[in-house]
Amino acid sequence: MSTFFQSTIQSLACELFNSYDSYKASGISSSRFTQAEMLQWLHLFKDQRLFGKSVLGTSAEGREIALYSIGDGSTKVMLWSQMHGDEPTATMALMDIFSFFTKNPEHIATKTIREKLTLLVIPMLNPDGAERFTRRTAQMIDMNRDALALMTPEAKILKNTRDTYQPEYGFNLHDQEPRYTVGTTQKITAVALLAPAADESRGDNPVRLRAKRVASTLAQVLNLFIPENLAKWDDTFYSTAFGDNIQKWGTSTVLIESGGWRGDPDKFFIRKLNCIGLLATLYAIAAGEISKVDVAMYEQIPFNMKLGYDYIIRNAVLKSNGQIAPIRVDVGINFNKRINTVTGQMDDYAIIMEIGDLSAFTSLEKEVNANGAELNADLIKLEHSFSAGEIELLFKRM
Repeated sequence: MSTFFQSTIQSLACELFNSYDSYKASGISSSRFTQAEMLQWLHLFKDQRLFGKSVLGTSAEGREIALYSIGDGSTKVMLWSQMHGDEPTATMALMDIFSFFTKNPEHIATKTIREKLTLLVIPMLNPDGAERFTRRTAQMIDMNRDALALMTPEAKILKNTRDTYQPEYGFNLHDQEPRYTVGTTQKITAVALLAPAADESRGDNPVRLRAKRVASTLAQVLNLFIPENLAKWDDTFYSTAFGDNIQKWGTSTVLIESGGWRGDPDKFFIRKLNCIGLLATLYAIAAGEISKVDVAMYEQIPFNMKLGYDYIIRNAVLKSNGQIAPIRVDVGINFNKRINTVTGQMDDYAIIMEIGDLSAFTSLEKEVNANGAELNADLIKLEHSFSAGEIELLFKRM
């Protein structure tokens, strides 16, 4: 696909990247949103006759889960997002894709995709989790481990939809923790890919090989914009996971995990990458070019590794008590949010994750060189949590 990629896909991806602000979905100001807000965004496209809508069923708490179909081509592509309620980046990107089709009906990408493909989109599979911004369903189940037992209505909906339409391709859209790195490079992973194994042997049957070709296409597009920030997951087979089983059931499936980007807590830049990567790859599928793609691009992507903290203090001195010698240490700190039981608001808090030599690690937000300053030993404890604004209190006052 090298010639086609250089002459067509690369040009399309660059065009989509440069013109993104002209077509991105309006009204999205935060990555934390509910189904009701998403439905308002979708309502803006209703009068454009962009998609057909069919109700697939309801969540455990009775929220509607719908399928939006675009195009009438012979090749079916299924995309599902927010299986985990607190993983919204690709949902925003799907709104951007809908907006692109609406605002650019005569564009070659829009016309080719709609003519050659039928897109089957479930933009929010776990609306109950999205309501609380939590990973699990209202029944406390991680539905990505419910592909066989099918205990949850959400899992049954996903399985029934795949079985009904038998799509040739699938995109399993997720967010990963933003502190992963590209191998040992100390580069934060912006996007991680995986063409899941279909069984424990992790071999390449025709279905998985086709998924690897799709992943290679995505990698070539994303490398135009994040050449140092693309990783892949290891392909250990998880017998109860949806991605692995959908691959096993015959749909060539690619997992896209949205990671982290410095200075972008809402992941709006990674949302943009999702939109462009998916549009360009869908166009390549529609143009019939996937069979020509070399899987080497995918195989050569470095593995995802968890070598990041939000905040690192380097070159500090820690003297645990008066009976032992002081040592030079680094301190790795992560930030999280929790509900303040007094105010009812979400507060930022910090937690000490590691103490020692963190030279192999990088920070997502900030690094501070302590230059030998002494730490307050009473506060330097693993898993010690405190207000995010009180990091300076970790240093001993003279």
